[in-house]
Amino acid sequence: MRVQIPPTPFSIFCDYMKIALCGSLSLCDEILKVKEELESMGHNALLPEAITKFSLRNADDTDAFKSDKGDYMKIKPIYMRDHFDKIAKSDAILVVNKTKKGIENYIGGNTFAEIMVAFFLNKKIFLLNPIPTHEWLSAFHEEIAGVKPIVLNGNLDNIK
Repeated sequence: MRVQIPPTPFSIFCDYMKIALCGSLSLCDEILKVKEELESMGHNALLPEAITKFSLRNADDTDAFKSDKGDYMKIKPIYMRDHFDKIAKSDAILVVNKTKKGIENYIGGNTFAEIMVAFFLNKKIFLLNPIPTHEWLSAFHEEIAGVKPIVLNGNLDNIK
């Protein structure tokens, strides 16, 4: 849902969006920075629930969260569905694709699934950085390019 705020002497009409943030939980520090910047611009940014529920702030927090594989794999589907619901209630998604494990503009399997859900639901799809070209992620490249994401090249001011 987009909200138009009446102009003040210091503003013009702007479209503000509800944006679901997507990306590897290992990049939660970057996701939190993007959330803060989007909200300072007037957007409503929705985080993956695991970040807020488990107070994830950096890659070390995420590693500790995922360390008990048995418990983590039991709750993972719950948090995946929760984020799919957030995508359904949003105007757009923004994939925070930064460098992870030496792979530039990393997009993993779960984030790829979130992109496909957004595509299916006719949501705008923003990528913070270009589609990854690393050979390990080559299977995703064509499919991501096929959904015609809007690449922001690191500039959140390009969200429209």
